This record gives sequence, C-alpha cells and structure tokens, in this order.
Amino acid sequence: MAEELDTDRIKDWRSIITLVVFVLANIVVLFPFHIPIFLPRLLSNAVLRALSALRVIEPRQHDSTTARFVRFNFPLNFVTAPLIADLFLLAILAIGRKEVHDGTIEADNISPIDIMVFFLTLAYIAISIDASGLIRFLAFKVLQKGGKVGHRLFFYLYAFFFLLASCVGNDPVILSGTAFLAYMTRVSSNIQHPRAWIYTQFAVANIGSAILVTSNPTNLVLTSAFQIKFVDYTANMIVPVVVTGIVLFPFLLYIIFADEALVPLSIEMHELPDEVKARKPVNPNIPNARGNAEEQEKEAANGAEDKLLSLEEILNPFLDKRGAAFGGVIMAATLITVLALNAASQGHTHPVFWVTLPAAFVLFCWDVAYGWHHRHETRKIARKGREEVARTRAERTGSDEESAREGPEAHSSGALFRPSSGPGISDQGDGGPPESPSAISIDDPSFEPQASPIGAPSLDEKRASGLAEVHSIPPNREGLWSAQQGETGHPLSVYPSQDLPAQNQEHKATLESLAMNTHRWLQETFPTVTTVVSHMPFPLVPFAFAMFILVQALATKGWIEVFAYGWDHWVNRTGTVGAIGGMGFLSVILCNFAGTNIGTTILLSRVVQTWQAIHRANNTPISNRTFWATVYSMAIGVNYGAFSTAFSASLAGLLWRDILKRKHIHVRSLDFAMVNLPIIAISMAVGCAVLVGEVYIMRDNSPYE
Repeated sequence: MAEELDTDRIKDWRSIITLVVFVLANIVVLFPFHIPIFLPRLLSNAVLRALSALRVIEPRQHDSTTARFVRFNFPLNFVTAPLIADLFLLAILAIGRKEVHDGTIEADNISPIDIMVFFLTLAYIAISIDASGLIRFLAFKVLQKGGKVGHRLFFYLYAFFFLLASCVGNDPVILSGTAFLAYMTRVSSNIQHPRAWIYTQFAVANIGSAILVTSNPTNLVLTSAFQIKFVDYTANMIVPVVVTGIVLFPFLLYIIFADEALVPLSIEMHELPDEVKARKPVNPNIPNARGNAEEQEKEAANGAEDKLLSLEEILNPFLDKRGAAFGGVIMAATLITVLALNAASQGHTHPVFWVTLPAAFVLFCWDVAYGWHHRHETRKIARKGREEVARTRAERTGSDEESAREGPEAHSSGALFRPSSGPGISDQGDGGPPESPSAISIDDPSFEPQASPIGAPSLDEKRASGLAEVHSIPPNREGLWSAQQGETGHPLSVYPSQDLPAQNQEHKATLESLAMNTHRWLQETFPTVTTVVSHMPFPLVPFAFAMFILVQALATKGWIEVFAYGWDHWVNRTGTVGAIGGMGFLSVILCNFAGTNIGTTILLSRVVQTWQAIHRANNTPISNRTFWATVYSMAIGVNYGAFSTAFSASLAGLLWRDILKRKHIHVRSLDFAMVNLPIIAISMAVGCAVLVGEVYIMRDNSPYE
C-alpha cells in the first residue's frame, strides 16, 4: 500500500509527460479546432479514381485548378483529443495493458463498460419517448395552461422541465425543450430575446437530473465508485436539489431576468389560422414530412411565413399516442425495477444493464414493428414532401415551364433528371432499399431526346404535372440533384452531392449510393428508430473510455496521489464545511477544464478513493460526516457545473448550443459564461448550504467504513 501511495513516481519523465498530455487533451476539449493537412493533388485524385474504380464512391469531376495540394481539415475535439492522447502515451510506454484494461473493463469498483451500456440503453428508451412527440405535446399543454400571463407561464415551464429532467434525464429535455422554446419565443411579438427562457431551461434541466442516478451518466460513475445504492443516493440528493430549484426560481424571474423584454407580464402570441388548426399534425421524424416548410424555415428565420411554421410546430404538435404510452410504461417499469433490485441487493450485485438492455430491446422491437406496420403511410408522406422540395428548389433556381420548352441551348448549366431503370421505393411495395438513382445531363453530346412510348405522357405533359423537372443548378454550389421514380411514377428521392459526378459515364451503383439509399429507405420505413439512433449519444462512448484511461494513467504515475494528499490537507484545515465548499467549487471549475462533467467525475472519484486509501494506510479513518459531505458535494457540483462558463462543461451544453444554432439563435461563449455565472453561484450556494445542514443532522463523526 505504501508503494501505491508513493508520490516519488511523479519525478519520472513519463509521469511528467502524462500530466502534460492530460492537460493538453482537456484544453482541446474546451477549445476544439481543426488541423489543416495538405496532400498532393495527384495523390488525392489517384485515391478518388481508385475508389471510383472500385465502385466505393460516385465518379467525381476533378478540380482543374493548378494548385498542387489539397487541404483537409482534421478535427481535434472531445472525441479525437483524448483518443490521440491515449495512443501517444501508449507509444511512449507511459501506459500499457493495465491502464487500458482498468480504464475500459473495471478498476476500484468503477466498470466503465457496464456504465456505458446502462447509460446507452436507458438513453434509447428516453429518446424514443421523446421521438413519439410526448415531450413536445406535454410542453404544448403547459403552454395552454399558462396562457398569456408571462410570469405564470415562466413558472409552469420551469416546474415542467424540472420534473421531466428528474425522471428521464437532461438530454431528452434539451432535445425537445430547447427547440420548443426557440419556436415559442419566435412567435411571440413582445418577447424580444429568448435569453431568459433558454438559459433557465438549460439550468433547470441539469439541476433536475441530479436527483436520480439514471438521469445523468455522472451519477452512474459516482455511485459505482463509492458503491452507493440508488435509493440512498436519491434520498441524500433530493432535498438539496429541490430546495435549489425552489430558491433559484425567484432569483431568475425577479433579479437575473427582471426585464419585460425577456419575460413580459402578458405574452402576445400570434394566432394559428383555422385551416392550420384543422390540419392533421405530421410526424417530424419522417424525412421531408413538412415538405417545403423546412426549406422556408432555413431561409427566413424571422419572416411572417416562418413564424407561422413555428407556431404550427408548437400549437399543432404531433403525438404518437401508442408509442408514447408504450414507451412510458417501459421507462416506468425499468426505473422501478432498477431501483427495487438495487435497494434489495446485499453485497455483490449484477450489472444494472441486465435490466435496461432487455427493456431497450423490447422498445426497439416495438419501434421497428410499428414503423413497418405504417410504412405505406410514412413513405407516401416522404414522397410528397420530396416532390414539393424539388419543385421549390427548381423554381428558386429560375427553372420554369416556359424556359424548359426552349431547349437545351437555353440551359447550358442544367441537368435533365430521368428515372433509373432500377426499382425504387413505393408506398405500395415492401421491398428493400432502392438502387442508386441515375441522372443524365443535357450537356452530354451523346444525349438524344427519346420518344415516349405510345400512350405514355409526353415530356411537356410530365413537366406540366410536376413529374419531370429541368433544374438549372450551378454544379459548384448545389451539386447534382437526382430524381428516382417508384411504382407510382413520381420522383421519390432528391438529395445533393458535394462533388459533381463525372459526366459521359454510364451510371453504376456504388457503395456510397447504396449507403445513401439504404439510409433514406430506413428513414422512410422506420422513422422513429432512425431518429432515435441519430440522437443517441454515441460520441460519449469513445470519449468516456479515453478519459477513464487517461485518469488511470495519472493514477499509475502518482499524480492522483498528489491530488489526494492536497485534498487531505485542505479537509484537515477546514473540516466538514470546508470539504463541502472546496469540493463543490473544485468540481464546478473542473467541469470546464477537465473534460466535461463526466471527465471531472472520473478524476475526482479517483482522488477521493485515494484519499480513503491514505487514511486507511495511516490508520486514521475519515469521519462518516466528512466523507459523505465530500461525495454529495461532488454530486451537486458535477451536475450543476454543466451550466457554468463553457459549453464543453457537459455534452448537454454542446447539444444545447447546436440545437439553438439550427433554430437561428446564436449564443456566444462569452454571453454563455456571463449569464450563467450568477445562476451557478446561487445554485451552488443554496445546494451546498442545504447539504451542510443535512450532513450535520443525518450524519455523525463515527469512522467511515
């Protein structure tokens, strides 16, 4: 034990490099960027030709520029930076098999692989419920209940997001709630800025997720590290978190956001036309379900037409009642089973994903079966939406019926889209993914107009009915659009390609085109499943494993021991109150500088475990009160730390920023920090103060074992 707690190991050059690499990796996570890589153009073209010859990608027209090099941007972010750091440490033999094993399988009661499987399976259930439209529908009901009284609506939404986050976690709340608030504030004529609503929602989502272990992966790491039963965790956290939520609300409404331009006394909402109210809501998970509405929304963020689309999104929401009910039952049964089994366990327990994995599989099967049963309807909606988008884009590029009849001379940059001979998706058929679409350019000298079969509509008749289009799209900007016909004779797919496929070549299916068409077929046939999978936090997996390994590297090189000794000195000087304040402050700060709140939880859990080992070695046990004060102040800090000074303090922050950007709301890093500083200060002060009272009432100074 003395050998393991020896801090002399930090003098080794590999130990120093390990610490430097850890710091640099976390700086990159905080400030991601791209590294330009220049490759010879001849090499780039040769690789593209080889891939094209192997039918991996579509044939490309190579750039005729005289530049000798091609620039590629390699991303350094929260996924690549920790992974590269691990590979570098492996290369210099600073870490080895033990660190990789402990950082992925299990070490000191922390099993990263079990935690990740549990989190991902539970995330599927939560996101599937969100994809059913339940959260948007409930938010709509809250909006109706709040009415036009601004402060009352602010309170109702505040309470709604708090309760929802405590049950299903912060990610589903951010996925649907952020978009809902972006639409709501846009369609109000007297909410001049969405700041109050979106910052409040982000803070309360992260506060509420601190109650249940299952609501946030940081809670899973912490309870695993200290073998805390889920019921015990909730029993200790619920009072500080609920009191924080109660006290924070008036501060937000009457001090931080005390401006009628942000939260008006009376909210003036635009009215939804009667014809739109009577319209059946469409499933937003179906591609192009809203047809041209999505294109209009991208073009005009503040126009009257866009506000109508936003109003329809919040006042006429889609709800899959059966899917929502089934998902809700699965989620409730899963959480109750997990909590009951965890509470009843004595000593060694089976991994909790033994419960969540079967539950997620059952819901996955439901989503697949439900999608297959309704495939005719969803394919029809997707097809109609694509036709509308294709016509809109054709009109926007200046292509109309009269100019199309003038002949190819008037459209030197256009392309005539003709159906491929392969089968396509039809709302009548049950076949698999379609073959790749084909396109024939009218610039091709080998192209000759073909006579229509007897009885078939002519080209002009097809143009008039919208079955054939001539698109004048500049290749360098829009790429090449392809259209494919199904059994109904209508275009079924329209999608851009970043590089223009080479002309004068017979089209052949490639791995790229097959993958694109397969993905499109899956979207149209199983819209819920594809939406859920696209929103799953898969990047969290390599990030978490890489961070676990980096922390293990610090542990084997003596740095965790150094931090643990430093923490021990602090607690000896300040006592229990100092332990709560110090750990709360440290955890919030490190969320911004130690690889998000997940990386912070991993690091601090190892420090506290080593702190325990130091006292065991010295035969001076930590008091029960001080130990649990440290652990639960860490739990408060890593949850609340998500809304502090940097988006990268949590993956939820990165998700929140990206959703807002797609809704034309751009939040600057400086604004994020300045607005959140008073919120995090009040939240941590209240949470830690309540925790002080709680540990002095509920805990004693007996030795912790």
